[in-house]
Amino acid sequence: MRTLTAVLLPAFFLLTNARAQSVSAPWDIAKVSQDLATQAGRLDPLLAQLTPLEWQAKGAPAAYVTQVRNARDEVSYLVGAANNLARQPEKLSVAFETYFRIQAVESQVASLVEGVRRYQNPAVGDLIISVLSANYGNRDQLRDYITDLAKTREEEFKIADSEAQRCRTNLLRQPAASAAPSRAPSPAPAGVAH
Repeated sequence: MRTLTAVLLPAFFLLTNARAQSVSAPWDIAKVSQDLATQAGRLDPLLAQLTPLEWQAKGAPAAYVTQVRNARDEVSYLVGAANNLARQPEKLSVAFETYFRIQAVESQVASLVEGVRRYQNPAVGDLIISVLSANYGNRDQLRDYITDLAKTREEEFKIADSEAQRCRTNLLRQPAASAAPSRAPSPAPAGVAH
């Protein structure tokens, strides 16, 4: 047991040290995630003011109705993902989901803004873009965090794999314990003194 502890303890410190050097602290990304959710939440009331049915009377494609609904859904999904990341900042899968949700919102809203400017009010389109772009800093921080976290996870895996290989090698080098049970000495025949 002592040798296992001697092997695992240095590996633990290597993993902890590697993690501390490269990835933002969980509370930092939790704050970024909360800011991201708050800022994204500011989009929904603006999107709720859009009137794509009225746009159709001005010659807009009917697809804008669906696009407004989809954009609002994407904003809602982004807020949920960002809140989830604030609770679980060390989960790479949650960080990726949040980042992909940001991209989906940006894509949906960017294509929608053209219709807003053309069929409703250019100032509203500009306001939506302004609110959307206020999250660019949070998006960039999240992207950097994901990159650092992925690199750290890869390093942790390499270290753990290396230590596991070393442990296996050490175990294979140890002499095998005799598989045969030890036998008690045979009793001496009667009449023979010990």
